[in-house]
Amino acid sequence: MRSPCSLKQEFLKKWIMGIQRCNFSKKKLSILERKKAIKLSADVAMASLRNGTTCWSRALIAKAVNQGNDEKHDLVQQMVKKAPIRSVSCNKRMMRSKKILKRSCGVRRRKCAAQASTRPSSIAKRLVRKRTRILKSLIPGGEFMNEASLIEETLDYILSLRAQVDVMRSLAIASENQS
Repeated sequence: MRSPCSLKQEFLKKWIMGIQRCNFSKKKLSILERKKAIKLSADVAMASLRNGTTCWSRALIAKAVNQGNDEKHDLVQQMVKKAPIRSVSCNKRMMRSKKILKRSCGVRRRKCAAQASTRPSSIAKRLVRKRTRILKSLIPGGEFMNEASLIEETLDYILSLRAQVDVMRSLAIASENQS
């Protein structure tokens, strides 16, 4: 694992490179469009630091590629500097099949849940499942992770987000001091 200082420096370099590639000066962008471009470059910069070794970084890059136009695709391509990125469709198919499976098993679950809903162990299990589901929805690509990898990925994602916030906060402080 890299030191937090070097992680912040690398993030700052890649983020600035991404913002420069957006080239705000030549385009008339609304505030919302600027916000989206800054967020996109920050997400891709943060994900590219992990070189696709984590599930959340691959999910962020895939999301940027799938939701973007050709210009965004080129930005992601330049920041990641790997083989050409193709849009990911297998994730959508996998999500759809999981939904179908959940729907088909729902009837059986309701019958069992009615019988065992009063036991303390079932209440605890339900609470853990609910919190795991919430955590999976918060982490990019979390819906495809098992519980063991979800914890590791969450910790890594939190460290990366903390580095991102620290860099942005120090950049904001530096810009305030210049004015």
